[in-house]
Amino acid sequence: MNRLLEKVTPIQVLVMGYVVVIVVGSLILQLPAASSDGNSQEYIDALFTATSAVSTTGLIVVDTGTFYSGVGQAVILLLFQIGGLGYMAFVVLMVYALGRKLSLVSTVTLKESLSGVTLGNMKKYMKAVFVFTFAFEGLGALFLTVYWLNHFSLSESVWLGVFHSVSAFCTAGFSLFSDSLILYQTSLFVTVVLCTLSIAGGVGFIILTDIRDVITRRMRHIRPCQLSIHSKLGLLVSVILMGTGILIIFLSEDLPLRERLFVSAFQSVSASTTTGFNSIDIGGLSATSLVVIIVLMAIGASPGGSGGGIKVTTFGVVVLSVWAVVRGREDVNVFGRRILPDTIRKSFSIGFMGILWVVAVVMVLTVTEKIVFLSILFEVVSALGTVGLSMGVTSGLTGIGKFLVIVTMVIGRIGPLALAFSLLGEPESVQYKYAEEEVFIG
Repeated sequence: MNRLLEKVTPIQVLVMGYVVVIVVGSLILQLPAASSDGNSQEYIDALFTATSAVSTTGLIVVDTGTFYSGVGQAVILLLFQIGGLGYMAFVVLMVYALGRKLSLVSTVTLKESLSGVTLGNMKKYMKAVFVFTFAFEGLGALFLTVYWLNHFSLSESVWLGVFHSVSAFCTAGFSLFSDSLILYQTSLFVTVVLCTLSIAGGVGFIILTDIRDVITRRMRHIRPCQLSIHSKLGLLVSVILMGTGILIIFLSEDLPLRERLFVSAFQSVSASTTTGFNSIDIGGLSATSLVVIIVLMAIGASPGGSGGGIKVTTFGVVVLSVWAVVRGREDVNVFGRRILPDTIRKSFSIGFMGILWVVAVVMVLTVTEKIVFLSILFEVVSALGTVGLSMGVTSGLTGIGKFLVIVTMVIGRIGPLALAFSLLGEPESVQYKYAEEEVFIG
């Protein structure tokens, strides 16, 4: 047994941990107490919902607000809270609360879960994660509760405020309203609050911590006080993508000016941060808007947060690499720094593996599902990007279709490279190199 445990890599522990949380969550959601009518849900649907929650995707096969009881809704909230922060973050919280130290395996696994945070600042970083989480979620819940007091009772307003605030910050996209947020399409207050929470969750804790540290150092007149290259690249690409999405959707839709402005801003942010809320019927959008949303969902948010996708920094590195090749430069530079070759290789690998998986799943679903191609492509990219936006086909998927989307959501949450490493085991170092020979390309 000990030998077996020694062979298990930290990434394999991470993957198995997510699977365990999903399975436990699905079994609870299948209980009669979790549904509003007191009947057990079909297991494939319970598994789909649990996976969607833990992966913070937000795709649903049943209406969350009407099908599930208060217990079921609370379980879903807990699942996407765990998924948004990473289950390892809760393990660390419990370990520190008990006054114990993390084992080496747990520490390395946590490092993998938090996108490469160094072991030296792990404890400080984890404190920042929980501070940011409860600060944003708490303030968001307060603002939304006050707003909904004009429409619902106190208890209902509090629950709606808490649920949607946590869902937005965890970029989960689950809503207790049957039409998501279409009812509040032109509400400036709801739009600003939810977009702020989504952006905060999407940019990630690494960037949030970096911004906080820069502000603190500037206030104390401590030098240097600049954002890291990671933060600069992540913020720059995010702003460009969101702005481009807003502009294209705004120009592509035939809606009244006020509605068009709100919808374009909300849906661009929702897709870019991989939150998945919708303030308009997605299936009713133009083909141009759907294509740009697919692109935004595929790229996704920043590393180290609750968002999905291949990540904006990955996309940024790929674009910079292509630009360097076009300009005939050997190094890939940004903001006066050179990007490591290993980072470039991983960026292209992540992008390629994501495209390969989307193509494979879409090909299978075109055979098993009686759905138009664009709807299938949109659904698969939404699942891999852990977004949750849909053209309304999720509940009509066959058993095979639901299973493939479940697997896609898990891959989207864990990451294609992490999943590959977990399947292949610990990589072996190679102490030799083959002779070089040219391969003609292009």
